[in-house]
Amino acid sequence: MMGSMNEILTVTANPALDLSTEAPAVIPDRKLRCAAALVHPGGGGVNISRAIANLGGASRALVAHGGTTGAELVRLIRAEGLAPEPLGVEHTTRQSISVRDQATGLQYRFMLPGPDWTSEDAAKARAAILAAVTPGALVIPSGSLPPGLSVDFFLDLAPEIAADGARMIIDTSGPALKRAAAAHAGLYVLRMDTAEAEELSDRTLTDLGDLAALATSLRDAGAAEIVMIAAGAEGTVIACDTWRGLTRPPVVVPHSKIGAGDSFVAAFAMSIARGEDPVTAACWGTAAASSAVQEVGTRLCQREDTERFFQKVERTKL
Repeated sequence: MMGSMNEILTVTANPALDLSTEAPAVIPDRKLRCAAALVHPGGGGVNISRAIANLGGASRALVAHGGTTGAELVRLIRAEGLAPEPLGVEHTTRQSISVRDQATGLQYRFMLPGPDWTSEDAAKARAAILAAVTPGALVIPSGSLPPGLSVDFFLDLAPEIAADGARMIIDTSGPALKRAAAAHAGLYVLRMDTAEAEELSDRTLTDLGDLAALATSLRDAGAAEIVMIAAGAEGTVIACDTWRGLTRPPVVVPHSKIGAGDSFVAAFAMSIARGEDPVTAACWGTAAASSAVQEVGTRLCQREDTERFFQKVERTKL
């Protein structure tokens, strides 16, 4: 998957130290004896940079971090061959935990909110991001926003980033997604999953045709040049200027949903950075997501599996 690439810059405003474990059963009001925890650096942008490294690529990772958990986060990121760059904000990094119920196979994911940001924190982060952007770069802010940071923070940056000749990819949810869909901020890519798409449209989307229609309407309304909706095992619906359809993954045995979306964005961004078209990029993303769901904990996609699955991804017009 290597080749000449434009720069990829990930931004993680609210990273986490991710712990994943298993218990014989998850039941209330009892102490649950869990297996030894796997610990990984987490947060959307961090995971995207980790996945890019797994796939043989390179990125720059801007990360807000602080405290003892932040120090451990940075140590783990560096252990994977990445060099995180400071975002100028040093509040104590949060933790998250996922527990797999061995009896049912169900996974429970607990996410803490993260530290409160001030307006001064936002100003520092804004300056750090704009200073890091280079012409032609793909800028990917990803993950939850810390309390206190405006849902418009990255949208407000998008026009300035575009003016510098860079492009922004946003994969978000909740209020931030609603604002992104309506902002006409010059986004390159807007990505969401089916549940988020239903929340955005305030209706049930019963089939792939409904998802494709929504993606097209958002693109036509100026939400982004490319709109993508993840449809789980069905694949990803994509609407761009040349194509509207589905990239369908091969059948795999899932173990964990953690990191599938981040792996998709990583492989998609690498493909775009190489100069490939959006549909080919979505196929790479679909293959990487399939690789990720096979992995234990938060190991993300693996290069060999991703390259093998890419050959099996189907493209279907909708």
